[in-house]
Formats: sequence, C-alpha cells, structure tokens
Amino acid sequence: MMQTKLAIIGVGLIGGSLGLALKDALGEDIHITGLCRTETSMCAAMACGAVDFASSDLKEVVGEADIVYLSPPVLQIVPMVERILPYLKDGAILTDAGSTKGYIYEALHRILPPHVYYVPGHPMTGREKSGVEAATKDLFVGKAYVIIDDETVPQKVKERLMALLRHTRANFTTLDLAQHDRCAAVISHVPHLAAAALVTLLNRSGDDLDSCLKLIGGGFKDTTRIASSNADMWADICMTNGVPIADSLRELQAILGEVITAVECGDRQAVHDYFAASKERRDSILHDAEQKFDTN
Repeated sequence: MMQTKLAIIGVGLIGGSLGLALKDALGEDIHITGLCRTETSMCAAMACGAVDFASSDLKEVVGEADIVYLSPPVLQIVPMVERILPYLKDGAILTDAGSTKGYIYEALHRILPPHVYYVPGHPMTGREKSGVEAATKDLFVGKAYVIIDDETVPQKVKERLMALLRHTRANFTTLDLAQHDRCAAVISHVPHLAAAALVTLLNRSGDDLDSCLKLIGGGFKDTTRIASSNADMWADICMTNGVPIADSLRELQAILGEVITAVECGDRQAVHDYFAASKERRDSILHDAEQKFDTN
C-alpha cells in the first residue's frame, strides 16, 4: 500500500484530533506533517503523536503532501493557501475544517490553479478547550461531517479524500454552500452568540452580580458552556457568515419579542404554549437526529 502524505495546517484541537485519529487507524501507512508557529507547539504536536514531523517551514510541510488539511481560523485560511500555493504539487487535494463555506470557496476558486483541487468540509464537532493539548483521536466519532458536493471536482479526487477521512468514523453528509452556511448559522453560530449574550447579561447585572454568582448552577453552566470557546475563531466565523447569522439573530430577536410581550401582559397560556411547543419540538428533533448522527 502506498503511503499517504498528509499535511495539517493548524495542529490545534481539530487538526490535532484528525492527526491522532488517522495515525491510530493507519499507522505507518500515513505520514503526517504539521505546520506550527512556535517550537513549543511543534514539540507538543509531535509529542502527542498528532504528526510525524512539525515545522514552521511551508515547503517542508506541504511540498510532498497528497492532501492538505486546513484548520486555522477561518480568516487565515485563504491567506495561508496563497502562501503555500508555490509549494503544492500537481494533483494536491485541499480540504478544510472551516465553519463557513461560501466565503472560503469563492476566494479559493479565484486563486487555485487547475491542478490543485479544493473539497470544502466542515466537521461539526469541537470542545470549549483549544490547542493540540485538547485533541483526542475520538473527537470526530459519530459526529456530523459536512462535505460540499462540488461537481467541478473529479470523482476520483473526492473518493481519495473520503477514503482517508472515513477513518475518523464521522457521519458524512453533503450540502450545497448556501444551505450549509444557513444551517450552520442556526445550529452552531447563533447558539454561540446566544451563550455569550447570557454571560454578558450576567456581567451587566450591576449591584446584583455578586448575589447572582452565588446562585449559579447547572442550568447556567450548561447553557453557557460554549461561551468558553476561542474568541478569534468565533469572530472570524461572524465576519465570514454575516448575512445568515444576522438573519437568524433577527428571527431570534423576533421570537424573544413575542415572549417579552406575553410575559409583560401576564399571558400564562402563551408562555406555557411557548415552552410546551419548544420541548415537544426539541425532543422530536433530537430523536430524529440521533437516528443519523451523534448529537452529544
């Protein structure tokens, strides 16, 4: 079996977890190089086994790569591709873990030569912790992993990439670019913004802040857990998926407006119906989703 050569750009939580999963599954049948900025991060990436070799030298990392996995913050992906382009070999396959797809796709298709292929991807997984120290070989297992089905990419290229990514044991699905970005806004991006808003609400409680802190329990911790995620990553996501996020936030604002009106008017039935409908719908959504994906 010919050894696959994979380059990971950004050996953090996602990139590191990918490396761990593939080394666990393929062993010596895959050689993984990783691009790291500092000596400390290089040592950490190699010490945990996420990569076989780490460097800050672009040519050393991507020069022989069959597949390049891009997992830096979203706004760094296109500039990074511009930097590595001179070193990519003919037939190289690029894929990414970016949480927004339309922005990256349009930018890369303006700069990629015909002999380099881009297959957009988005693993719907993560943790509130970041860095390769938080990486785990099981991060992708059972989680939804979106692949954008681009008809301009040869089928054999897709098959080669998928033959590798399936070793993550994720559940793969396909969406078009616009649909992905709309759905990601509802399922992932707005919930992160809402969690951060709840923390901000607490922080603005003025003279009640100390008393509020004494009351914090599981409910607040559970609903705000994702507010501990990486700020740079989420700022980039908002900048590159602005319209779907803003549209969903306005819809959320309208829903909260309806609840405000019902609460102020003392309309218990309306408030009861709001909670009952959301409970019923959430239970049915999760039941249906769990038949296809691990949603934990």
